[in-house]
Amino acid sequence: MKFIRLIIVPVLMLPGLVMADDLAIDKVYHPYVQPLEREVEWRMVAADGDHLQRLGIGQSLNDRVFVEGYLLAVEEGDTFRLEGYELETRIQLTEQGEYPVDWGMLVELEKAHHQDEWELATALLMEKQWGRWVGAANFWLEYEWGNQIKDEFETAVALQTRYRLSPEFEPAIEFYGGENTRALGPVAMGDIRFGPGKKLHWETGILLGLSKKTPDATLRLLAEYEF
Repeated sequence: MKFIRLIIVPVLMLPGLVMADDLAIDKVYHPYVQPLEREVEWRMVAADGDHLQRLGIGQSLNDRVFVEGYLLAVEEGDTFRLEGYELETRIQLTEQGEYPVDWGMLVELEKAHHQDEWELATALLMEKQWGRWVGAANFWLEYEWGNQIKDEFETAVALQTRYRLSPEFEPAIEFYGGENTRALGPVAMGDIRFGPGKKLHWETGILLGLSKKTPDATLRLLAEYEF
């Protein structure tokens, strides 16, 4: 638990963590890549009546690199519209257990659907295990540019501590920090296996706002079918 405490305490004290000037709640990434892995992923973040959804298809290129493409959609009241496109590459930098902390990185390129607006982001992925406890941290650096937005660099953080109770159910606590986000809350996740190499990974959580700019409660859902 020292690893997560050492990260969370200074993060809560920072005044200016940023991520896309929007809610920085999404998911916590892990630094691992499985060879021959393919997946279909859906996830949603809902707050104050708005729903941001992602639908992605991905595949590992080898035992170190995983690539996934997403469609992004927004539901606001009765309106549902395509918001943008995203290409994501996750790279496993170290073997699991090779060092005290496992390392990876993530690179994302996002394009708005109708506007000439772009986002390039990279994240450092860290994970460490203590028996049944697992701590993960994502540190983001992002650059936005386009005709109707201000060109700028931004940063954000996502942290997770989870307990490996069973493969089907793992309780966790997550923290997200961004310019308009300070959120902390309980999350649950697990794997449902259907056979060799086939499983459904699920996550659900409620993140509670810790600042005036953050919604009081944000729901996040994820379903990921691996085959």
